[in-house]
Formats: sequence, structure tokens, C-alpha cells
Amino acid sequence: MKKFCLDRTDIRILSAIQKHGQLSKAKLAEIANISATPCWARLDRLKAAGFIRGYHADIALDQITNFTQVVVTISLTHHRKSDFDRFEAFICGLDEIIDCVATGGGMDYVIETMTPDLAAFQALMDTLLAAELGIDRYMTYIATRRVKSSRPNLEKLITRDRS
Repeated sequence: MKKFCLDRTDIRILSAIQKHGQLSKAKLAEIANISATPCWARLDRLKAAGFIRGYHADIALDQITNFTQVVVTISLTHHRKSDFDRFEAFICGLDEIIDCVATGGGMDYVIETMTPDLAAFQALMDTLLAAELGIDRYMTYIATRRVKSSRPNLEKLITRDRS
């Protein structure tokens, strides 16, 4: 697979989109420090290449409803590809699981759940266990407050990669 070559202007465009979401042609061009027409052409090229997966709003959920957020670490009994595939396919079908990361080391997965209350979280865990996904053990951590939630600084991340 050929690696797509991004220049500093592409990175500025991607960073602006990541930080602000959809922007007008004029505003995006201003941030990227190029004129509007070439900026929009670059944006179209970046979209076509798959660098932009979508646009999302950061909703103040705590102002809309009460919810319970729980972080769960999970270890599977067996470590065959088929075990991981089965677990991951099941997880992807559950709306209550909002994030899942496969990890190396002591635990196989770290998942983040969001449910209306603790009873709904327990029902979710019961569903996971009843599905016979090969869960050996899990640990739960109730989130009490979000201290930080952000996306990586794209320009800093790529600068280190190119050094």
C-alpha cells in the first residue's frame, strides 16, 4: 500500500477540521494560510484518501441527562485470533460500549461504557458474560468525573514522526 504524502498545509487543514469540525471555505483557508479554492481542493483530496472519517459534535451530555460511566478491563481465557475476533465483533454491536481498546500486557481490552444507571451497566455485563465470549476476568472502575477528553495534537504528533 502506497503511503500518502502529507505536507504542512495538509496537516494544518486536518488539525483545523479535527479541532473545529466543519468550517466555511473562508475560515478553513484562513487557518490553513492558503486561498480558499486550493484549500477546498486539498480538503476534497484528504476526504477521498480517507483521512477524514466524519464530523462529530461534542455534546454536553451531563446537561441533558444523568448517566453512569464505567471503565472495564477485560482478560479473555484464551488468546486465539478466533477468540479476539468473536469478542470484538460482539462488542462492536453494543451501543452502551462507547470505546474499546485492545491492549498488550495484563489485560486484553479496556472498554468504556455509558448507561442510564448502574442497573443498566450490570445488565450489560450480564449480557457479555451470557454471550460466552471467553471472558476470564474483568475489573470495573466507576468514573466519577471527566478530567480531560481531547484528541491528540496532530501537528506535534506528526512532527515527532518526521524528526
